[in-house]
Amino acid sequence: MENNKIEQDPLVELLQTATPEILITLITELTLYRPDVRRECFDYLKKHITLTTAQKSRSEGEIILALWGELYSDLEELDERGGGDYDTEDDVVERMQEIQKILEKSEVDEDARRELLDEVLPFIQSGNAGMDDSLYELAYASCRSDEDLHHLAFELEALNKDWPADHARQIYRKLGDREKYLELRHKKLHYCGDYHDLATFYWDEGSHKEALAIVAEGMKKGEGRMDQLRTFLSDRALEDGNREQYLALQFAQASDQLTLETYNTFKKICTPEEWALFEPKIVERLNTSWLMERLRIRMEREEYEEALAILLKGKYPSSAGDSCAELQAAKQLEQRFSEQILTYYLSGLGNLNSNAQRKEYARQAGVMVKVRSILVDVIKDEARWKLFAGRVKGDNLRRVAFQEELGRVIAGWEELVPA
Repeated sequence: MENNKIEQDPLVELLQTATPEILITLITELTLYRPDVRRECFDYLKKHITLTTAQKSRSEGEIILALWGELYSDLEELDERGGGDYDTEDDVVERMQEIQKILEKSEVDEDARRELLDEVLPFIQSGNAGMDDSLYELAYASCRSDEDLHHLAFELEALNKDWPADHARQIYRKLGDREKYLELRHKKLHYCGDYHDLATFYWDEGSHKEALAIVAEGMKKGEGRMDQLRTFLSDRALEDGNREQYLALQFAQASDQLTLETYNTFKKICTPEEWALFEPKIVERLNTSWLMERLRIRMEREEYEEALAILLKGKYPSSAGDSCAELQAAKQLEQRFSEQILTYYLSGLGNLNSNAQRKEYARQAGVMVKVRSILVDVIKDEARWKLFAGRVKGDNLRRVAFQEELGRVIAGWEELVPA
């Protein structure tokens, strides 16, 4: 049936009478401003004729350029507006990924790869489309040799912007172009991470004295966190068997922004005797850490009264789940400080006598479950729970959504007598 329809198609009749020259002209004109049609032509011909290696390489190049042409107007609009709707962004990313796959799996000719790179670089320079990651991935995918990477680094450096220059510098380092790497690295030694990058470069090439000098300079002049520099020095101290220096650096690392993770990490590397020396210093630093990290560390140390004081200083978390540090601590403290934790839970109910959205009622219902649990299961005073819950139910009889949300999660809610 399909073949009969094709044979009866007037267009087929005309095509059969046309010369190859006319057909070539027709297809060329159709694809001139239609990159999607041009791509389909290449895809079709690849499947139906035998191509030489050069033709196959060039065809793949034309396909990626056609794909680029299909997304170009949308990308240009994103760049002009500083982003766009999710559908447009997703479509652009999807097409970029399709180009990247072809570049990675096929032998695309050099001319096409260079042309694509020339198209991508202005958008990298602008950095306004919100597509930086995908654009850089395309740029890297266009490179198939060290020569290509060197060309990319040169072009990125020429953009004269920090982020492209960072990429250029790392490419030069990867390629072993010591002179260009050092030239760009010395132009930007501002943060501790910059000094660490240079120090590891010197260390990897065997220039240990220069590496240590750069670390020392970074510790004095670098801005931002010193984690990488301290780790570098502590690794060297460990290699040299300098336990005292190693522990001093690890202590500084742990206590700089003390968290339960850094606390436990440092404790694990200490012997019992070493921990006995450092533990008082760690405790002294507790007040400099964030409130919730302080709470977690106090709970870890089983200092429950101190943990309770920290918990009651803060507000009940209005949006966090039960896995947050505050509610985990509260659960563990219920048996020891039941009345205080009850008060803490009650504070999380908020205003029970005002209209709200259903999601707020659902949140309040979750808190009421905790209130019921501590009154009934911990304090063992079910009458107190029924009195409190009956009053809440009675005050909110007209709020149908409120009653439904509490009825979903609280055992016996429907049987409660409103007060």
